[in-house]
Amino acid sequence: MYSYEDRLRAVRLYIKLGKRIGLTIRQLGYPTKNALRSWYREYDQQEDLSDGYTRLPRYSEMQKAQAIDHYLANGRCIAATVASLGYPSRSLLGAWLQELHLQKRARVTGRSEELAPEAKRSAVIALCTRPASAQEVADEIGVCRGSLYKWKNQLLSQDAIALMKRQPDIPESSDRTKLEEQLETLRREIRRLQLEKDLLKKANELLKKELGIDRQHLTNREKTLLVDALSPSYTLTELLCELNLPRSSYFYHRARLKVADKYAEVRLVMTDIFERNYRCYGYRRLKASLSDQCVNVSEKVVRRLMKQERLVAATSKRRRYGSYMGEISPAPENLLNRDFSAGAPNEKWLTDITEFQIPAGKVYLGRLEKTE
Repeated sequence: MYSYEDRLRAVRLYIKLGKRIGLTIRQLGYPTKNALRSWYREYDQQEDLSDGYTRLPRYSEMQKAQAIDHYLANGRCIAATVASLGYPSRSLLGAWLQELHLQKRARVTGRSEELAPEAKRSAVIALCTRPASAQEVADEIGVCRGSLYKWKNQLLSQDAIALMKRQPDIPESSDRTKLEEQLETLRREIRRLQLEKDLLKKANELLKKELGIDRQHLTNREKTLLVDALSPSYTLTELLCELNLPRSSYFYHRARLKVADKYAEVRLVMTDIFERNYRCYGYRRLKASLSDQCVNVSEKVVRRLMKQERLVAATSKRRRYGSYMGEISPAPENLLNRDFSAGAPNEKWLTDITEFQIPAGKVYLGRLEKTE
């Protein structure tokens, strides 16, 4: 709320600066544009500003009188009056009653005297066996209605209180909190591992992949198939994060899967030609066979369809080169049979031949050893 001097200063500066609102607000630091315009209109019409603003009452005197009459004529219940008329609030109606009808409801000021336990017990009995409203019982005793219900809860058994009153939450100890956090962490880890297992199984079932396949090597289309297969058991966010699949890519391939395959008939014809020719046709001969049947597709399409249908032609592997052509003479008899022990000198001679490569060619060194 701005004072009279602040508003007058703002209007005069606004006129001095040529009615430029932005410049005026930047120099003063206040007010808003709408407030400055309204102040100027008032100053222009009255050549001055009012001292302040008087807020109009929300409810008229007739509405106040109607609410008070309804309260007096219908059991003097504030809640019922507010519910019936739809106005005002309980606190405002209570203020009206205290303002106009002080003799109807005594106002308690200061600290009241503490009642004896017998008096409280009698008040609770009167509350439970009352023929009229609880407010009338409270007025007769000289206390507020809330005190009666408070004494009632205190004097009733603990079982009854538990049924009527919600028990406060028991603060958990730090150890229990840590254990629950660990338990929640383990549950999330178990769910993640179960998700990895289900992804590998579905990749093996739907895509015919090996169980040890790396999920990151799958195409986005294959990942989309896995997400759709596991969507009843896991959330979409979990599956997309685990497969590292962007959400936009998932919805794109999902829409593409619903489109009919324009090469469906070509796939059948290709598979039939491939099987009838003993699975030995490559993409060139398949392309030629399709052209003979008036099916015109490019070589790239044929290769892509063969890859998708797993049509791999059988080829003979090239044998590794080996220079070994066999022994030039029959192998000598194995007389020692790895028994190098001898009963007398010069009975067995042992040797080991080592090959050396020199510029003049290969030389061999043989060493003889006598066993004794």
